[in-house]
Amino acid sequence: MTEAQPRVAEVRRDTKETQIRVRINLDGTGSAKLSTGIGFFDHMLDQIARHGLIDLDIEAQGDLHIDGHHTVEDVGITLGMAFAQAVGDKKGITRYGHSYVPLDEALSRVVVDFSGRPGLHMRVPFKAGMVGAFDTQLTYEFFQGFVNHALVTLHIDNLHGDNAHHQCETVFKAFARALRMALTPDPRSAGVIPSTKGSL
Repeated sequence: MTEAQPRVAEVRRDTKETQIRVRINLDGTGSAKLSTGIGFFDHMLDQIARHGLIDLDIEAQGDLHIDGHHTVEDVGITLGMAFAQAVGDKKGITRYGHSYVPLDEALSRVVVDFSGRPGLHMRVPFKAGMVGAFDTQLTYEFFQGFVNHALVTLHIDNLHGDNAHHQCETVFKAFARALRMALTPDPRSAGVIPSTKGSL
């Protein structure tokens, strides 16, 4: 029996708008070192680490003097690239994951499939345009960047919520828990790619 390879990755992405470095360990303890220049965004990325039990080290420098769009989108892209690299051929993973997460009056549901096909369906009627310095519209841009490069199908629905902070936090926590489920090794399918096609 061969020892499982560590599911880790480091990706750098540099453009004229952003310089981003992401390190991840999919089998971590939930530790996070985050510096994007947007406090609430760091708080949301911390949810992914903590509730997904994924070690995240993200350093981003972007054109925040314009707005947060390029930084948030490009972190999503770079994180997606790191996930694709770390998960490898997907042998033995559960593949599908889902979670419902409440926070006071807010409730969100996230379902993920490590399908090899990028797709995002997102319905989150945010009740405010900004949370701190974070534009809530950029939540979509983050997840779009992520799915395009992690090659996953992702469904995100905020079912209830009156407070935009709570809405956003339940989305990121549910995303983390769904990732954790999907990436967990399935002992009944060890070494097997979870698809009738034989590849993902």
